[in-house]
Amino acid sequence: MKNYLIVLLFGCTFPFWANAQQVKYTAGNNGWNADSLGNQRALVSYTGAGKIAKVNIEWRRSDPNPEQKAIIVQDAKTGKKIENILPLLLNKERGIICFEPTSGAGTYYIYYQPYKNEGRSNYPKGIYPKQGKLPNWIAPKDAELMPVNAKALQLESINAFNNVYPMEVIATSAEVAKLKAQHAEPAYLVFPEYRMYPIVMKNDIPQRWIANGPQKTFADIALRGENFSFQLGIYALKDLQHVKLKFSDLKDKSGNKIASQLFSCLNTDGTTYDGKPFSKEVDVPQNQVQALWCLLNVPTATKAGTYTGTVEVSVANAPVQSIKISLKVDARVSKENGINEPWKQTRLTWLNSTLAQSNTVIAPYTPLKVEGTSISLLGRKVELDKNGFPKQIQTFFSPEMTDYTTTPNNLLAENIHFHFVRKADGKNIVLKDGGVEFTKKEAGTVQWKTTSANDSLQMDIAGSLEFDGFMSYTVKVTALKDLDLKDVTMHIPFNKTAATYLMGFGQKGGERPEKFEWKWDVANKNQDGAWLGNVNAGLQYSLRDEKYVRPLNTNFYLQKPLLLPTSWGNGNKGGVSIGIKGSSMLANNYTGEREMKKGEVQYYNFTLLITPFHTINTDFQWENRFYHKYNSIDSIKATGATVVNIHHATPINPWINYPFIEYGKMKSYIAEAHSKGLKVKIYNTVRELSNRAYETFPMRSLGHEIYSPGKGGGFSWLQEHVKDDYIAAWFVPEIKDAAIVNSGMSRWHNYYVEGMNWLTKNVGIDGIYLDDVAFDRITMKRIKRVLTQDGHPGIIDLHSANQYNKSDGFNNSANLYMEHFPYLNRLWFGEYFDYEKNKPDFFLTEVSGIPFGLMGEMLQDGGNQWRGMIYGMTNRLPWSGNNDPRPIWKVWDDFGMKGTKMIGYWSTNCPVKTSNPQVLATVYKKQGAALVAIASWADQDEKVTLNIDWQKLGIDPAKASINIPGVTNFQQAQQLTANSEITVPKAKGYLIVIKQH
Repeated sequence: MKNYLIVLLFGCTFPFWANAQQVKYTAGNNGWNADSLGNQRALVSYTGAGKIAKVNIEWRRSDPNPEQKAIIVQDAKTGKKIENILPLLLNKERGIICFEPTSGAGTYYIYYQPYKNEGRSNYPKGIYPKQGKLPNWIAPKDAELMPVNAKALQLESINAFNNVYPMEVIATSAEVAKLKAQHAEPAYLVFPEYRMYPIVMKNDIPQRWIANGPQKTFADIALRGENFSFQLGIYALKDLQHVKLKFSDLKDKSGNKIASQLFSCLNTDGTTYDGKPFSKEVDVPQNQVQALWCLLNVPTATKAGTYTGTVEVSVANAPVQSIKISLKVDARVSKENGINEPWKQTRLTWLNSTLAQSNTVIAPYTPLKVEGTSISLLGRKVELDKNGFPKQIQTFFSPEMTDYTTTPNNLLAENIHFHFVRKADGKNIVLKDGGVEFTKKEAGTVQWKTTSANDSLQMDIAGSLEFDGFMSYTVKVTALKDLDLKDVTMHIPFNKTAATYLMGFGQKGGERPEKFEWKWDVANKNQDGAWLGNVNAGLQYSLRDEKYVRPLNTNFYLQKPLLLPTSWGNGNKGGVSIGIKGSSMLANNYTGEREMKKGEVQYYNFTLLITPFHTINTDFQWENRFYHKYNSIDSIKATGATVVNIHHATPINPWINYPFIEYGKMKSYIAEAHSKGLKVKIYNTVRELSNRAYETFPMRSLGHEIYSPGKGGGFSWLQEHVKDDYIAAWFVPEIKDAAIVNSGMSRWHNYYVEGMNWLTKNVGIDGIYLDDVAFDRITMKRIKRVLTQDGHPGIIDLHSANQYNKSDGFNNSANLYMEHFPYLNRLWFGEYFDYEKNKPDFFLTEVSGIPFGLMGEMLQDGGNQWRGMIYGMTNRLPWSGNNDPRPIWKVWDDFGMKGTKMIGYWSTNCPVKTSNPQVLATVYKKQGAALVAIASWADQDEKVTLNIDWQKLGIDPAKASINIPGVTNFQQAQQLTANSEITVPKAKGYLIVIKQH
C-alpha cells in the first residue's frame, strides 16, 4: 500500500525554516541498532585538524529532561564508540558537546536518546541511562572557552516511523516569548493545521507554527464524497474553559453550499458506542496545546468549485475568534469516501458510526413473542409478575443440549422480589404493585415498566428482554419520607435442580456449595455477579447501579477497577449469601443498614442472562478444525485443518488490533485460501491498540476517552512520542509494535465495527479470533451483524487466559465473558487453565461451553486429550504440545462424526457408564454405531467395566462388536467384549467404538 503520509513527510530530507540554522531532518532505513544507541542521532561534520571537536546541535527536542540522558558519540569511519566526550550543555533546545575526533576530519554520529529495554520482552521497561563517569581528558572551563568547530549537518531518525519532523520539532523559549509578545491581547492563539500533520505535542508548540504564525484563514482541497478533516490548534495563553466550535455554511460564487450541519468537531461532539449523541467539555490549561479535529463528509453531489465560510472558536472566558475556511472541491469523486487512504484521517468519521446499531434479530435467534405477560424467545420463556420482575423463567433444552424439548425446565421456585426491612421493627415495607405496562414490543427487544409504592417508598422499575436472553432492570427507589432501613434485599429463589453449579463471586466453576457468603471488594476483585444453573437451565446475574462503568480486564483490572455501587455496595456493607432455604436455593442479595432521607434516590439495577443460549452445534465442531498460525495455505491444508486463524505480528496482520496497513497481502492470502477450500479468520479485538494506528494522535487529542490514563513508560517510541499519561500494553520485539491500552467503552468501538465491516466486504475475512474481550455485548452484536452480512460465515472464537488471578481481579473467564457467548462459535479457554488437577464440574462450567450452547478447545500444555473428548474437545494446531489432535481427527473421520448425537455423562439419558463414578463416559451415537469416550479423574489407575444400556444405545448386543482403535499417542488397539475389564491409566482414557454388524 502506498503510504502517502510517509512519502510526503519522510521520503526525503527536510531543510529547516530559512530564519533558523540550516539543518536537515532525515529518516534512515534502520541503519543502526536503536536498542543500544537510540532512535535519534545528529550527523556531525568535523573539518578541523585538532584533537578536540566542539559542536552546537540545535535539536529542538520534545522529550523531557534531556540533561538526564546519556550522549553517545560514534566515529562514522570506524564505527567505534568514542570514549573521550564532554557534554557541556544539554537541554530541550540544543546540545553543546565536545568529543575527540579519533579519525580526524570527517563524519561523526552523536546519539542523544539512547535507551535499553528491561523487564519482560513483551512488556518492556524502556530505560534512558544517565551519562556514565567521563574520562578527565579536557577541563570543562577550557572546553567552554573554545569555539565551535564542527557542524551538525542533519538530524536522523532510525526510520520514518520515528521521525519527529515537523510536528515534534519544538519552538524555542525565545521564539515562544516573541510570539506571545506579538499577540499580547488574545487569550489564545489559533493555528489551523492540515490533516496530514497531526498535532502531537501538548506542552510545546512546533517550530512550524512560529514560522507561519497564528492564522485567521485556512485553505485546503477535498474530493467530492470525501471524508475530509482539518485541525485547529488552540494554544492557551491563559486557562480556557468550555471551548466550542461553530461552523457556518460554505458557499461558492454561484450560491451552491455545503451545509454547516455536515461539519462536526470530534473533540466536542459525537456518538457513543451504544448510539447516543453526546457532547463533552474541552478545557485547555495555560501554555498547553489542544487539537480540535474538524470533520466534514463532503456530499458526492457537491459541484466542483471553491467554497468559503467560517468556523468560530468560542470560549466561556475569552472572546470569540473567527477563522475563514476556503475549501476547493475537486471534480473527482473519492473512492469509498476516501477510507482507502486512512493516512489522510478519512476514517475518523468512523468514531461516530451507528452501523449495525439497530437491534435486529441475529441467527439462530428468533423474534420475541409477547402473550399477556409472558415473553418467548429461542428455547426460553419469561413470565413477568405484576411487580415487573420475573415470576418464572423457563428453558426448553434437552439434558444433552442437542435438542429443544416441549417440557419446561423451571429456574425459579418463586418470583424474584425485593424486601425493604425497617430497622425499628424488622418488618417489610409492603409496596402495592402497579401492574406491567409494555412500552416496546419489537422482534429484538421488549420493554416494560411498572411502579410499586406506598406512603414511604416508591420503586420505579424499567425492564427489558432481548432476543438472546439478556434482561436488564433499572430499579429506581425513592424515599417519600425519612427512612431507617435494616436491610434492602433482592431474593432470587432458584429451583434446586436449576442451581447445581455455581461460577462467580470468587468461586471457581463447579458444584455449588451448600452455603456460601460473599462481600464486595471492588478494589481487588472484578466481581459483581455469578452464574448459577444446570447444564440446560441457568441464570447469570450482576448487581449494578446507575454509575456502572465496565472495568478493564486482562492484566489491567487493578488500573481501572469496578466502581462500588452505592446501592448494593453500601460502603462495603452489602453482600450475597447463597444457600438452601426451604424448597428453594436462595440467592440473597443484601445491602445492610442504611438511612434514606426524603427525596433521596438509590438505583438497585441488575442484569440477567438466561442460559443456555441455543443448542450445541456438534457438526460445526467436527467439521471446522482450526489452525492457529500463519503458514502457507498448502501446508495448512495438508494438516486437515479447515479454518486458519491469523494472529497479529504476522506478515499479513503485523500490527495488533489494526489490520488495515497490510490488508493487500491479507486479501491475497485469503483469496488463495478460499480457492483451496479453507476459511481465514484474523486476530482483531479491543483492549489495546498498536501505535501504528494512523489515528493515534487525533485520538490522543480526546483526552482519556479512548486511551486509559496511566504512568506511561514502556517501549521507547511511546515515551518519545506519546510521552505520558497512558498504559503501555503488549509489545512485539521483532517488529517493534507497541500497543497502548484502550480506556474501555468508547467511540473506538464504533471504529472497530466499521473496520470489521470494511474487512468483511473488501478483504473477505471469514470471522475473527478474539483474545480476551474489552467491549460489551452491544459491540459484540454489531460485530456479529457485519461479519455475517451477505452470507459471510462470520465465525467468532474467543480465547481467554484464566482470569482467576490477582491482576485480573479473580473473575472466571466464562463468567466475565458470558454476555458475549450468544454470538460465539467456539471457546478456547486457554492459557493457565489446569486440565489435570481440576474436576469434571470445572471442565463443564468453565471450559467446555456446553451449558451455554457452545463447544470448545484446550490450550495450556496441549490440554488433556482424553478428558477433552468427554466434552467433544481437542486442542488446536499447532498449539498442541505433545498432543497432536490429528490422530483424533482421523478417528472422527473414520467413525463419521457428522450427524452423531452427543450424549454427555451429565445426562441421565447417557447409554454408557462405567463401574467407577470417577471414570466418566460420553457417547456419540448414530444409527447402528457409537463412539464412546471415557476418561478418568481418579487418583490412580483404575480397572473398570462398561455398563451399557443397549436399548438406549439402539444396538443389538448379540450383533455388536466393541473395540478400541489404535490412535497414535493416544491408545493401543484392543478388542473388547461387553464384560471386558479395562485398565484406565490415571488422568487418561479411551475412545471405544461400538458397532452393530
